Order: sequence, then C-alpha cells, then structure tokens
Amino acid sequence: MPERYLFEYAVIRVVPRVEREEFLNVGVVLYCPKLKFLQTKITVNENRLNAVFTGINLGELKANLFAFENICHGNFDFGTISKLDHASRFRWLTATRSTIIQSSKVHPGLCTDPKETLLKLHEQLVL
Repeated sequence: MPERYLFEYAVIRVVPRVEREEFLNVGVVLYCPKLKFLQTKITVNENRLNAVFTGINLGELKANLFAFENICHGNFDFGTISKLDHASRFRWLTATRSTIIQSSKVHPGLCTDPKETLLKLHEQLVL
C-alpha cells in the first residue's frame, strides 16, 4: 500500500465586492509538508466572471493571480514573501484578507500523490 501524506489545501476565490461577500472559485492551493510540495492550479473562466460580476478588470485580476502562483512557486522575482519556506508561503497565501483575491479556510487531508490530489480538487471545486 502506498504511503499516504498529510496535506492542506484552500480554495482561491475572486471576491469583487468584499462588502457583498459573493465569490467565484478560481483555483486551489495545496501544501504537503513531507514532500515539500506547494502548488496552485488556477482557471479563470472569463465568461462566468463577467456574467456574475460585471465590470471586473480581468487584466488586473490575472496579474494578481499570476503573482499568487509565483509566490506559491517561490519565484524570487516576486518579493520577500517568495523567499520564505514552503510552510510560511502557504500560511501567507491562505491568511484571512479582505481583498479581491481570497482563500477559503484551510482543509486537511491525506493523499498518495499531491499533484494528482491538486488536480482532482481543482476539478471538483473550480471547474
């Protein structure tokens, strides 16, 4: 039986009007400490976003999501946060905030392959 690893994940949400608390799921970030795995999978469905949130600046949103991905991957060109260890980057990315890009509460689980689990969660919660 393959070894199972503890992982944590959060859903990445777009919240255009924070005061209304309406959101659309656009991605998942998954962290598996034992394997030093920290990745995100993001899909921006422009038609859906425009239908639900008219007037959203898609260019700005995509730039912010691109930064989110690069911080996740530890790309040093994206500032001090990108240089932190995996756990600290995950905690920073999933911290409670009142901005247009937010994450859900963090949820734990067990998996044998974090990449496969990330793709499965993305399919279930975003697509």
